[in-house]
Amino acid sequence: MKMKAIQFYSPLNIKYEDVEIKDPGEGEVQVKIKAALTCGTDVKTYKRGHPVLIKKIPSGFGHEFSGIITKTGKNVAGFKEGDRVVAANSAPCGKCFFCRRKEYNLCEKLEFLNGAYAEYINIPQSIVKRNLLHLPDDLEFERAAFAEPLANVVHGIERTGIKEGQTVGVVGLGPIGLMFVKLAKLKGARVIAAGRNPLKLKLAKEFGGADEIIDLKKYQNPEKIFIDFSTEKKGLDVAVECVGLPEIWERMFTFVRRGGIVHLFGGCKSGTSISVDTGRLHYDEIKVISIFHHTPLYFREALRLIYEEKLPVEKLITDRVPLERAEEAIIKHMNGQALKVLITP
Repeated sequence: MKMKAIQFYSPLNIKYEDVEIKDPGEGEVQVKIKAALTCGTDVKTYKRGHPVLIKKIPSGFGHEFSGIITKTGKNVAGFKEGDRVVAANSAPCGKCFFCRRKEYNLCEKLEFLNGAYAEYINIPQSIVKRNLLHLPDDLEFERAAFAEPLANVVHGIERTGIKEGQTVGVVGLGPIGLMFVKLAKLKGARVIAAGRNPLKLKLAKEFGGADEIIDLKKYQNPEKIFIDFSTEKKGLDVAVECVGLPEIWERMFTFVRRGGIVHLFGGCKSGTSISVDTGRLHYDEIKVISIFHHTPLYFREALRLIYEEKLPVEKLITDRVPLERAEEAIIKHMNGQALKVLITP
């Protein structure tokens, strides 16, 4: 039996083709994809490959999705055919040095899942055990598919420790940055959102509820703007970077007050580096945090927030395409013409 799927062959070379459907193995389940989303990580993978997500060629592609279980392998507990589910794109082993310290996102054997741009996907045993969740009957598939990206942001917000009354600046207003804006607002912070894309700036207000919007195309000196908007013009309590460029990482240190927090969330290209004013870092007691990925706890919390409608994630879907137009969706996302594209088989 065959299915339609997007296969990654090399950077800028993906194909929509027939792929053999394998039966789920022991502990695995097979899911019929009902909703899949584009993601910045997929864009990076499309452009230059990925050493972790793409381990063999050709490879399945895409990792944010929800759907319905169509088959179960042997010894699967808690799930059955017909269940509506959402899966994270990874699961920790639960046994390594980091897992024993409950630092599950740093697991040495973190197993990743790719292949959501397809009609079906098999969920590995480790994810079935730790990161496959049932969906409430009244939760739409397209909203549930946001659980994985939101889990990253929930992790970032919680680990940063944003408090009510703080002034938070978010630089970079892709889906992740916009969700940072919204969650910071839910924490009771005053939020300043900065970006360049008109669509994203608009959503920072409409979706995120940002208190101030900064169009970085209009200001050569955003440091002054952030400081002017901050309490007593001392600088931001928290500055969050959601772009992933070393030059922007460096500038984040100029936005915060003494004792402030710089959160470097956007992942930069491997091998790049930054320079930091050690005087500011030491004598001004600047705290630096950088959060990677998510954990089973934050994945569950993300799904709860979506179900309770704390975030209107559906507003982040700016386009919808069938599976055969997945490459078009990725290119639109890459060019800033779309925020999240919903892909349906």
